Amino acid sequence: MRIGIVCPYAWDVPGGVQFHIRDLAEHLIRLGHEVSVLAPADDDTPLPPYVVSAGRAVPVPYNGSVARLTFGFVSAARVRRWLREGGFDVLHIHEPVTPSLSILACWAASGPIVATFHTSNPRSRAMIAAEPLMQPALEKISARIAVSEYARRTLVEHFGGDAVVIPNGVDVRFFADADPRPSWTGSTIGFVGRINEPRKGLPTLLEAMPRIVAERPDVRLLVAGKGDPEEAVKDLPPDVRSRIEFLGMVSDEEKASLLRSVDLYVAPNTGGESFGIILVEAMSAGAPVLASDLDAFRQVLDGGAAGELFPVEDADALAGAALRLLGDPGRLAELSDAGSIHVRRFDWETVGADILSVYETVTTGAAAVVEEDRGGWRSRLGLARD
Repeated sequence: MRIGIVCPYAWDVPGGVQFHIRDLAEHLIRLGHEVSVLAPADDDTPLPPYVVSAGRAVPVPYNGSVARLTFGFVSAARVRRWLREGGFDVLHIHEPVTPSLSILACWAASGPIVATFHTSNPRSRAMIAAEPLMQPALEKISARIAVSEYARRTLVEHFGGDAVVIPNGVDVRFFADADPRPSWTGSTIGFVGRINEPRKGLPTLLEAMPRIVAERPDVRLLVAGKGDPEEAVKDLPPDVRSRIEFLGMVSDEEKASLLRSVDLYVAPNTGGESFGIILVEAMSAGAPVLASDLDAFRQVLDGGAAGELFPVEDADALAGAALRLLGDPGRLAELSDAGSIHVRRFDWETVGADILSVYETVTTGAAAVVEEDRGGWRSRLGLARD
């Protein structure tokens, strides 16, 4: 099958959507499919052979973060050329309502289109204002996927219609087989995320650290992610600062080793999450998880059975839960075992098969439409809209 995938966000800036698209493309290629990914990228960005650059991206505030997007006449021309040269059996667009390549591809494409919705956010004035612009493009979509129930709810509330829920995928074995790094083991807490992005929740974790260090002086916090470490810890006392190590940007291999090394992984995010891929990666690596009680995180953690939850932005509750868990090796082992079992449902062998079944549904439906002289029939199976 010839598959075109559209990534709305800059390929060279790490993010959950980019990682999902990368891993999906590589999974499909391993299965023997022909895959091309169109993504924003700077001219000097090293790209895998299956990625085509649609031009440089610019930073735009979006969903409580800053997304790097590309839009305009030049990008539209590149989208049309890529579609024409690709001759795809199915086009898979991610975040189709994002003002980037995704909406451009929706406008320009014909044939079977699958769209994945990643974002979970409350109904906004901007979304309401954009509905007349987005609706004609959305009506071309043959099948809709949401990465979580909360992403599906956002879609329904903003634009109507419905979607099948297929979670983000993870290469479970990659994380499970990673080697722990000795320098990162021994009474360690892990955090992965952009330091200067408030919704990732590092300030809440740092606020909890004085109490944690006071009761467990041997504990260390390992922070992996982009940002200014000095600014992050400027209000902490020196004895607490000395227990925090900033690793900067890490490779996928280093991230896997980090998650295999820590005694406890903490996800203190404050909102704007539709899934929680880092939780799945941590569970894949066998790390016990303590996360803020966001709806999306609760779902990923099987209602709290595969990881513990604390009230959002409650630093004292975070500290209390972390101290209790670090002092209870038996409970940490239980969480590690439960997470390792639960995470199998997110493995690419399962997720990839579900996505391929959607592709097959829409391509079969498209073939049937041609055979019936392009009559009004379109396969639904709970996935498509009229």
